[in-house]
Amino acid sequence: MYTQSPVKSSAGSSHGSKRSYTNGFIMSVVLTIVPFAMTMYPSLPRNATAWLIIVMAVVQIFVHLKYFLHLDTAAEQRWNLVALVFSAIIIMLLVGLSIWIMSSIHHNMLAH
Repeated sequence: MYTQSPVKSSAGSSHGSKRSYTNGFIMSVVLTIVPFAMTMYPSLPRNATAWLIIVMAVVQIFVHLKYFLHLDTAAEQRWNLVALVFSAIIIMLLVGLSIWIMSSIHHNMLAH
């Protein structure tokens, strides 16, 4: 006999409204234009500008995840969120360890 799986799919559910997409788009545009303006017309020290750009990039990532990829903490989205976190950890490890290896090679072979 066939019994249905307890896992619920969000395939048939509504993902977002026109207002939600518009809000996400406006926030994305603002979070893109402000860093460009900060680099085109510098008024802050370079370190402050760099940190503000990094902060706005992280905020923009969360805006995209919420408004366009519709990731949240709902039960239906839990596995998608777990997969996203796992992927982010793997990417950070790959990039971080690659930079560490290149720095070590530079120090041990080219710095002398």
